[in-house]
Amino acid sequence: MPCYNELDTISEVVDSVLASAYVSELIIVDDGSTDGTRDLLATLDDPRINLVLHEQNQGKGAALRTGFAIAGSPFVIVQDADLEYDPSEYHLMLEPLLQGRADVVYGSRFISNRPHRVLFFWHSVGNRILTTLSNMTTNLNLTDMETCYKACRLEVIRSFELKESRFGIEPEMTAKFAAGGWRIYEVGISYHGRSYEEGKKIGWRDGFSALRCILKYSRVRGRPNEVGNDD
Repeated sequence: MPCYNELDTISEVVDSVLASAYVSELIIVDDGSTDGTRDLLATLDDPRINLVLHEQNQGKGAALRTGFAIAGSPFVIVQDADLEYDPSEYHLMLEPLLQGRADVVYGSRFISNRPHRVLFFWHSVGNRILTTLSNMTTNLNLTDMETCYKACRLEVIRSFELKESRFGIEPEMTAKFAAGGWRIYEVGISYHGRSYEEGKKIGWRDGFSALRCILKYSRVRGRPNEVGNDD
């Protein structure tokens, strides 16, 4: 769980994650919060929580790299520290993995009849454009490349080196999953998006960064252990 200045939501999200019967370990990487989030995190008392503090804000990608490096459970799920994604749907994400049919699972906000908060039109357009461009370079047919909810077997995420420190981590992961030939599934999930007034952080600059990373990692080739040596 990457976390940056989420004082208003972090307690509820942590409680929801720990309430899941599928969770044996919750790695929270506080990425330099300055709003009191890390003080609150320091008060949490559950043996399943592993709290890591970045002294300076480095970005979501950097927080994910830190978390993936110390994870010990056989499966990992990315969970944002806000209330946009629902931990009660972990069973949807894990089912293809537990059945041995998938190595990687994406939770799509666009193939589900589950509740969706209606928000930003241009965000949805930008997401679909980025997903299409990513699909063109990876030869996948994803509907939601930018989704937070990505789950995979631990050995998969350990099979390559991640380099992006910010939101470019999403197309980078996708390109390297595809290059490794891993079995990728999508499942429909709900989405409770928030406004900028409520703390949403991603903006148009992140969209251009994602585009840059789609192009950058379009040349990634190779089976797992080779992926990541693309610079």
